[in-house]
Amino acid sequence: MLHRGDLRREASVSTAPSRRARAQAVPDWPARFAALAAAAREPRLQAFYAAGAVAGDTSIEDVPQVALDVETTGLDPARDEIVSIGVVPIEGACIRASAARYWVVRPRAALQPESVTIHAITHAQIAAAPDLGDIVGELLAALAGRVVVVHCRGIERSFLDVALKARLGEGLEFPVIDTMELEARLHRAPPAGLLARLFGRRPAPRSIRLADSRARYGLPRYRAHHALTDALATAELLQAQLAHRFSPQTPVRALWC
Repeated sequence: MLHRGDLRREASVSTAPSRRARAQAVPDWPARFAALAAAAREPRLQAFYAAGAVAGDTSIEDVPQVALDVETTGLDPARDEIVSIGVVPIEGACIRASAARYWVVRPRAALQPESVTIHAITHAQIAAAPDLGDIVGELLAALAGRVVVVHCRGIERSFLDVALKARLGEGLEFPVIDTMELEARLHRAPPAGLLARLFGRRPAPRSIRLADSRARYGLPRYRAHHALTDALATAELLQAQLAHRFSPQTPVRALWC
């Protein structure tokens, strides 16, 4: 992921949605996929939606998952574009690193020097890379039938939706488990006490950036800003979160959005 000053990782934990608000906001994903499969015109999108989505009451241990990360030229999906994508399948408690996929893709937006210093993808790599539209079938096949695991859904879901609208004329919807949102639930800033309110002091929220979240579970620090490495890091973070805070029988509807 592209982290300019890690702004997108510094979402305030005090704004993490309540359980009731999450339940109201989450679609009925199996029904939504059935409707999208019937409405989609593009064959690759039809196949993706036809693979379906698991029912919300499915235990997380039985849910096929895939960790996803994208690197981008910036933080605005309306102006910036994807330059690399990493996916890592997850089966139960097993992260299938040997089945991971990684693509460098050529953006239509200009590659800015500051983004090169962050994700280290060069103009030469971009010049030799395919357009995202050329690999979208492979990408959708890697995601089909799985719940996508990300760290900050506002990036991966938004950028892929905009990119596919530009190339296929149709956007992309899919359920995600957002490891950042799971951390926000635990580390939401507590209400300030009376003295704190009187003196204008509020408890500082804990960082829910990927590296900081991993450190709380004793996970090693990896090189950041590489789509495949960040996808693997996100997969490992979810495994740690599930092991420490949930049970294998937790229904996926308690986790996804």
